[in-house]
Amino acid sequence: MTTQQTAPTESISPSGTVPAPDAADAALRGGDRPWAGGRAPRLPSLTGMRFPAALLVFLFHLSLPAHWLMPGDANTTLFARLVEQAGGVGVTFFFVLSGFVLTWSARKGDAHRRFWRRRYVKIVPNYVVAWALAMLLIAAGTAPWRSVATFFMLQSWIPDYDTNFSVNSPGWSLSTEVFFYLCFPLLLAGVRRIAPQRLKIWIAGVVAAVCVTPWLATTFLPAGDVYMSNEPGVSGLHLWFAYVFPPARLLDFLLGILVARAVMLGRWRNIGLAWSGLLLATSYLVAELPGVPYLFAQRAVCLVPCALVIAAGALADASGRPTLFRRRTMVWLGEVSFAFYLLHFIVLSEVRNMLGARPESGWAAAVCALAECALSVLVSWALFAGVEKPLVRRWSRAKAPAAATTA
Repeated sequence: MTTQQTAPTESISPSGTVPAPDAADAALRGGDRPWAGGRAPRLPSLTGMRFPAALLVFLFHLSLPAHWLMPGDANTTLFARLVEQAGGVGVTFFFVLSGFVLTWSARKGDAHRRFWRRRYVKIVPNYVVAWALAMLLIAAGTAPWRSVATFFMLQSWIPDYDTNFSVNSPGWSLSTEVFFYLCFPLLLAGVRRIAPQRLKIWIAGVVAAVCVTPWLATTFLPAGDVYMSNEPGVSGLHLWFAYVFPPARLLDFLLGILVARAVMLGRWRNIGLAWSGLLLATSYLVAELPGVPYLFAQRAVCLVPCALVIAAGALADASGRPTLFRRRTMVWLGEVSFAFYLLHFIVLSEVRNMLGARPESGWAAAVCALAECALSVLVSWALFAGVEKPLVRRWSRAKAPAAATTA
């Protein structure tokens, strides 16, 4: 989600970096941002980046055995190996992006209740619609207690692999995000107290903590009897703690808050979108290398490049530089990306059930995948236009007090 605020961009240098001394001084004097008028520039590029991140998750789910679209065993196809880490990268990007954008758009004095109401209106209606569609179309046989747990967004707290991804598999991340939103006012207040020159130390510490999380899971938790469906060598319990458990993933969200704060105070070294994107692509290839532990690849390898891309996109927007992601089509796709994220798994499952047979060739599988992606975008637009947009417009702002009348 991007802030709808507007502001002049003269306070941003042409190089895309915030002038450090004046910006930091302004923030420490009581302003929370260096922007002129106290308002942060809009971030259309970050909105546009949301759809490629959601598409990565789509591609990963496309490759799973439960959603075969490639000839042969889905776990051994080239396509499946290429997108093995795509879902993890997409989710990491969203978690960091969420912390970044919420910090960027936060205003001093904004009541916690107003913030939580805005998040509730943005997230919950779409989630409930997707949950209901999943129960109707693909998850009717789910155990009742799991259905209830997922309805109330509790699935990511339960150390059970089948529960974590039950009903509508992508829903677990919303269960985790809700925890982020509850913590955000406290986290932001704490981060605002960090001296600007110490932000880089905190950022490094959070990155180190993320890197340690998979080791903690595999060292101190038993493997249990349940293993991942697409990675038979990875314990479902280890995956839960390192990848799903909300307090563990809170580190990603906190990194986004810290990076946003560093950018806003002129304490961020921007390497630009091109180099950030290249570093992200390179880190993805590293995550795919044999010998890199699966959970470490999912959680840590692409974390810093994701933060670099997000910061570079924000600084490009703040300085008024054009980017591919701020084009109208990309921004529109980014706006419907939340609905796309929630609905694509249902589309994949339902189309598979309708086909009833594997595509006989790679070309047929590719055409089918494109059709599923297009269908997912179409139904996502319907959910965005029919539910998300009108409810956000109607309920995300507090009602203005009635004007006093005089006799």
